[in-house]
Amino acid sequence: MTRSLISLQRISVRQLRLLVAVAETGSMVRAAEVIGLTQPAVTKSIRDLEEDLRVELFVRGRRGVEPTIYGRTLVQHARLVLAQLAHAAEALEDLSHGTGGRVVVGTLLAASAWLLPRAIARLRRERPKVVIEVVEGTNERLQPMLLHGDLDMVIGRLSEVRHRSGVRQEQIYAEEIVILARPDHPLLACETTTLADLQRAEWILPPPETTLRRQLEKAFFDVGLEPPVAVVQSLSLPTNRRLLRESDLLGAWPEGIAADELESGRLVALPIRLSQTLGPVGVSILKGSQLSPAAELFLQTLRDVGHTLQP
Repeated sequence: MTRSLISLQRISVRQLRLLVAVAETGSMVRAAEVIGLTQPAVTKSIRDLEEDLRVELFVRGRRGVEPTIYGRTLVQHARLVLAQLAHAAEALEDLSHGTGGRVVVGTLLAASAWLLPRAIARLRRERPKVVIEVVEGTNERLQPMLLHGDLDMVIGRLSEVRHRSGVRQEQIYAEEIVILARPDHPLLACETTTLADLQRAEWILPPPETTLRRQLEKAFFDVGLEPPVAVVQSLSLPTNRRLLRESDLLGAWPEGIAADELESGRLVALPIRLSQTLGPVGVSILKGSQLSPAAELFLQTLRDVGHTLQP
């Protein structure tokens, strides 16, 4: 390791500011005023640094003190270092006050349609410096990420038994599941619709490991029926939406996700209520963890949105 490198590793932030001040003012006296030191102290600090580096940093010219090629190079890097430190200070200040930072959110189907987008939009209006990263998936994917600290929280339908180990859950609201079909589906011509009718129909269903699938199957088991067979198994909303509109397939969606389709009339809800599938939607957080100020602020935003804008 060279002597210059060793000396640079010992240079202080105060010396960096001093170098920049001398270069910008062209005067030891004015630099001393900017930094808040005496002129002899500034002169000595520069000379000490020149001795350590074994190069001349400044020379006296007709317009005052001017940096040499070594001085210009060092001042250029000093400005970059000071700028990075300023950005770091801003980031720490943002984090401490919740005005900045990064939140990584896992989302299940139930939260992706209205709760999460509205919460993000509201937070962005109040704290535009906060960055939100959204990771979609099932509990099988998101739960290990939460336990490993890769996610700050998971938002969606709360699991009754599975995926609760090591996490704490907070309910935001309760939501019903609706059975969707195209407006001219044959079942809509029936005077009444029973679970037996639904059991014989063809379905698009989410994967077996999802909470929604298990709740739907329980509704059939509770009345002594086998659950319907999934002709299509998918979590893709665009794919499922198109299939429901253009076929006789049925789908089970959280009411919030179905709201736009129902309001537009592109899909309709079958006249049957599955009270067993009325379930809590909320947030799962690693037990014993402390959320960052930004994540804590986002959690409060989710509460506010969920309590005031339920579908």
